[in-house]
Amino acid sequence: MSLKIRNLAVAAVTATSLVSLAACGSSSGSPGSTGTGQSLKGVSFTILGQWTGGEQDAFQAVINAFDSSTGAKGIYTPAAGGDEAGVLGTKVAGGTPPDIAVLSLPGAIQQYAASNKVQPASAAVQSAVTSNFATEWATLASAGGKLYGVPVDASDKSTVWYNAKAFTDAGITTPPATWDDLIKAGQTLSSSGVQVPISVGGGDGWTLTDWFENVYLRTAGVANYDKLTHHQIPWTDPSVATALTALKKIWGNSGLIGSPAAAVKVPFPASVDNVFKKNPTSAVVYEASFVATTITSDKNPAVVGTDAKVFPFPSVNGSAPVSEVAGDFALAFTNNKAAQPFLAYLASPAAAKILVSTSGSGFLSANKNLANSAYPDSTSAELAKQLVAVGNNFRFDMSDQAPAAFGGTPNKTEWADLQTFLTDGNVAAAQRQLEKDAQSVKWN
Repeated sequence: MSLKIRNLAVAAVTATSLVSLAACGSSSGSPGSTGTGQSLKGVSFTILGQWTGGEQDAFQAVINAFDSSTGAKGIYTPAAGGDEAGVLGTKVAGGTPPDIAVLSLPGAIQQYAASNKVQPASAAVQSAVTSNFATEWATLASAGGKLYGVPVDASDKSTVWYNAKAFTDAGITTPPATWDDLIKAGQTLSSSGVQVPISVGGGDGWTLTDWFENVYLRTAGVANYDKLTHHQIPWTDPSVATALTALKKIWGNSGLIGSPAAAVKVPFPASVDNVFKKNPTSAVVYEASFVATTITSDKNPAVVGTDAKVFPFPSVNGSAPVSEVAGDFALAFTNNKAAQPFLAYLASPAAAKILVSTSGSGFLSANKNLANSAYPDSTSAELAKQLVAVGNNFRFDMSDQAPAAFGGTPNKTEWADLQTFLTDGNVAAAQRQLEKDAQSVKWN
């Protein structure tokens, strides 16, 4: 995803405040010292992630702020093709891991910890995470009772974006609150002349996992969600059939999403552009809070909060409000002297502010000590407020918690299985294939 990035004012962050946060509790306040007897001056450390474009620019600004205060030199590299999980796995297997990697898959954290390939968080990192995040975030980044990861950013994955003008033109005055309301709104939009009322970015299989997870969370409940997340119940369970059947009411309706065969070829950025470009062909797109980054990257962007608005993912069969979230975690894979100090800094409000304060960045943070005023627009601020306010009452993205070989591999396993389901609508066949693929990988 690309962001429209303005120049980040790193100089506004003082060396003293950065060193105290980033350098393992340094009391000296002097650049180049961690306060633990270890100088970081001239120490280079590598970071692997998947961010490119504006997101990379924003994260680089965080690195630059740390470097300028400690004397270290952070070198960030985005994974080729965006396949961070695959690139990292190859590097770790080959004995050449990066010093730090940014992962979106808690399941991968569990696997690397179990094989002793990742370093436990230092006491200073643990303190920073405990002070700044709800306990569930630490739990997600832990294995065997030990903390390994630091939350970097977060996404609210229970949001639906819509074109305000299209709704007004269709006479829709209230955003859909239920699944049936969403279907009815789609039909109304179609009658008003919208070509493809609901834009589905099926070309990127991860968007389909997000659709499924929100529906499953609302139809099966949190207990079953947790069980399916860890493959404690099979994908052939009736609860999965219920969710897929509900999804089919939209995915199988060409009047709502157009031809499924066409929808499965639409990449995520295009699914957003279909709703918010100059001459939109759609009016609704489901995806997380980071949709804002795609909107604002356009040449003539829609205005988030005015042209582009959001409503919560609708209730299904009377389900109570619930949130699905996602996020990225930074972990140290080596004992590089700068690794743990950098992780401690990432857990600080100062680092979070750099990530979120850029207009159009799309970054949100679950850091509860980050001032809401740091966000550049009211929509981002409201989404972040909800993200923090929910505390521990959320569920993390299911596919991101699964082994990467099942839930995080482009064009394979779960991603491919749901793409097939989008095109053929065969509930039983989808369940069988999902279970077959789930059984082919090792679960923790």
